[in-house]
Amino acid sequence: MKPTEPLALHHSWPLFEQERHFDLGCLLNCAVTEALTPAKVGALGLHHGGCWECDLADNSLTWSGGVYDIFGLPRGAPVTREQAAAFYCEGSRSAMERLRSYALEHKRGFTIDVEIRPASGEAHRWMRLIAVTVCEDDRPVRLHGLKLIL
Repeated sequence: MKPTEPLALHHSWPLFEQERHFDLGCLLNCAVTEALTPAKVGALGLHHGGCWECDLADNSLTWSGGVYDIFGLPRGAPVTREQAAAFYCEGSRSAMERLRSYALEHKRGFTIDVEIRPASGEAHRWMRLIAVTVCEDDRPVRLHGLKLIL
């Protein structure tokens, strides 16, 4: 059975609108989500989302426990950006990569709904990816944001 696509959501937004789209400090704090344990290992349990970060210097990822749960991976397992992107269904992956490139080039945030195939073998699921470009000296150095189950 193929999941039904949610209303398509994919757009970029200027960094000054960051608080309008999400507030990492109020909506979901990574330290708080790490303290919560799901009802069973690999289950979303209390988590329907999590925080993430990508260091643009080497594309290394930092995920909260909820993101591991979304992707059906053991918490704390090393994951490269290439491995994570492989869990995205093809249409979603290409749309996400285009929007990500645009956001980095133009120093913007973005929001997109994507379909993923969890490593655990569970059915495909839809996830909302919310990202913001972090700049230092007017140069993008990181992306960070939220991944939420729809």
